[in-house]
Amino acid sequence: MLIVLPPSETKAVGGKNPAIDFDSLHFPTLNPIRKEIAHDLARLDISQAQEILKLNRKLLPEAQHNIELFHSPTMPAVLRYTGVLYNALDAVSLPNSAWEHLAIGSALFGVVMASDNIPHYRLSGTTKLPRSDASAPTLKRRWGNAISTALSETNEVILDLRSGTYQQLGQVKHAITVRVESEDSDGKRSVISHFNKHYKGQLARALLLHDATPDPAHAVQDLIVMAQECGFVVEHSKPHELTVVITNY
Repeated sequence: MLIVLPPSETKAVGGKNPAIDFDSLHFPTLNPIRKEIAHDLARLDISQAQEILKLNRKLLPEAQHNIELFHSPTMPAVLRYTGVLYNALDAVSLPNSAWEHLAIGSALFGVVMASDNIPHYRLSGTTKLPRSDASAPTLKRRWGNAISTALSETNEVILDLRSGTYQQLGQVKHAITVRVESEDSDGKRSVISHFNKHYKGQLARALLLHDATPDPAHAVQDLIVMAQECGFVVEHSKPHELTVVITNY
């Protein structure tokens, strides 16, 4: 099984590992696009970055991180990203074997494994990043089918927890997605927006620590059973979609 998480706008600073080595990253077929996007991102000066990346004054240091991304220290991707989902995941306390089943979507890197060392950067999946020829295609267009192909070639059961923006950068046929809904005392359902990240982080952690592995032949049912054994209320809502129901939200 491979669980694919979304990235986070917020990131830990610094790192104890050397500068980015693209050849060390998993999914090496993505490297040509990774390098092109990285060069275009690092090329932006502060004022350009402020406009293109929509940075307010408080976030201007993020532009400097981009300028330095080829030379700045790195750390494992799963520790680089911070925020609600990653707090719930608590990757530091997971065994190394769990990290081997965890990937992260990224506007800059496409998709990386949890252990891949990456620098601090700022780039949203909705950004139109200018190329050297001044054209500014969407990141979806830049990535084309590359992410979809790279993930499909893993031949793993894929649980795709990425947000819509990052799923659009590289959709995977037959990947299982997760919807999070709240249910009040009257049984009324509503979609949980921001805090769905928290529950997705909890779900990812629980499944990574579970002893079982879903069988590709009946992966959806296996994942439902695994999640239920971990205390989640889970329903099979669409052919390749699970709904996690949070009661008394």
